[in-house]
Amino acid sequence: EQPELVQICTPPGFHAAQVVESLHAGAWVWCEKPVTLSLAQLDRIEEAEAATGRYCSVVFQWRFGSAAQHVKAMLDSGVVGRPLVAAGLTTWFRDDAYYEVPWRGRWETEGGGPTMGHGIHCTDLAVWLLDGWREVRSRLGRLSRDVETEDVAVTTIEFGRGTLGTLVTSVVSPREETLLRIDCERATIELVHLYEYSNASWRVSPAPGCEDVTQEWGRLLIDRGSNHQAQLEHVLDAMADGTRPLTSGPGARQTLEVVTAIYRSGMTGVPTTPADLVPSDPFYHHLHGGNPQWSAPVVTSETRT
Repeated sequence: EQPELVQICTPPGFHAAQVVESLHAGAWVWCEKPVTLSLAQLDRIEEAEAATGRYCSVVFQWRFGSAAQHVKAMLDSGVVGRPLVAAGLTTWFRDDAYYEVPWRGRWETEGGGPTMGHGIHCTDLAVWLLDGWREVRSRLGRLSRDVETEDVAVTTIEFGRGTLGTLVTSVVSPREETLLRIDCERATIELVHLYEYSNASWRVSPAPGCEDVTQEWGRLLIDRGSNHQAQLEHVLDAMADGTRPLTSGPGARQTLEVVTAIYRSGMTGVPTTPADLVPSDPFYHHLHGGNPQWSAPVVTSETRT
């Protein structure tokens, strides 16, 4: 019997092969993030989509809450003016026991560290709201956890709208919080939550004389959280209509491109743009860029001088 929709929730190292197999079996796919370990693997999925007419949607559920959808419409309409400055924080806490699961914290099986597996949600939301990206500069650190990858990343980014911003991802932060702030010409937009938001998690503060922004924000009457149900309904609607889901194809690629750029810049020390992410570049195939023995040391109280 031919499946209609396959949901893939396995460890990341299995995703690419399972997605391709499911597409060729005639199913649409809803795959947990990260969809693949590299842009090269994502190419294989896009080839399978083209061959089968089916699509793979990545689980980026934060795009689908009612507040995020309304904020996107406000940004696109220009009611808040140009977005000028943005800041995204994914400051979470994962202890040593978390990394005792064999596939976690390893390049071969997880693909990357918290930039890939945790902060990717905030990154995806910011990149979607601000229309892609132009340049990334980053620093990676392995400051506390005994893993192969980073446990902290600090990034400056120019988004597609020309907005200048920062993205901070950490799994060593005892008081956990997720924050996204966008300062526009006519208002500041803020989201503060942890794993799932409601309308109450957002705040829109107009600049003096811009009370119409408050009125526009008040038009948000539906309160749908950023849960998986909202995205699943979108996927099912796309299946019924035969159209590409929002977080498939280019909508998934741009987020993985930013993640790749963060690793590339953090490991080479040079800025990264979309033009740098080509098949001849080693980071296109592995987020460690061919250097799995990445040498950033674990810094502990014993190693500090």
